[in-house]
Amino acid sequence: MQAHRATPDKDAIALLPPFERLGLDRISLVSTAEQAHAAATALCRASAWGFDTESKPTFRVGEVSDGPHILQLATATHAWVFQLHEPGCRAVAADLLARGGIVKVGFGLGDDRKRILHKLGIEPQGVLELNTVFRERGYRKDMGVKGAVAVLFNQRFIKSKKAATSNWAQPRLTEAQLVYAANDAYAAIRVWEMLQDA
Repeated sequence: MQAHRATPDKDAIALLPPFERLGLDRISLVSTAEQAHAAATALCRASAWGFDTESKPTFRVGEVSDGPHILQLATATHAWVFQLHEPGCRAVAADLLARGGIVKVGFGLGDDRKRILHKLGIEPQGVLELNTVFRERGYRKDMGVKGAVAVLFNQRFIKSKKAATSNWAQPRLTEAQLVYAANDAYAAIRVWEMLQDA
């Protein structure tokens, strides 16, 4: 029987040095079919991707989200943020997610999978919920990206609440949105790589 491992609490994480995030120079916004094909070529050189989606928040009771509005895929050096309102871009994104043989890692992906099936008409292949990996390694608490980065890197992953609840369906994403979205996927792939070495 494996001993339970402790996850640092919010106060402990707040004291850690910040995790180095990707800057805009290593983030590509993908909003056309042409950009999507270029992104796919680069992504398919990797055997694993960090993976996440964002949907425009719903605030009214009974309001149903038509998300995801963006898809983020990242390698250990670069991230691509796909806007899914353009059909050509959406088709390439669906093809990438349906592709077997590439591990797609992230946190809290249950909801993402359902929405992707509804929006893109495909079941993502090779998806690995990182929380499950931590559970198997003896961590009792649900492990999100902040906890995982604290445990593995001894660093603090900064997430902007303002960006998290912003309108992901708008045609022009802000720099803050791009950095937020890309780094969720980037942190996931970095965590996965550390887990492989651990």
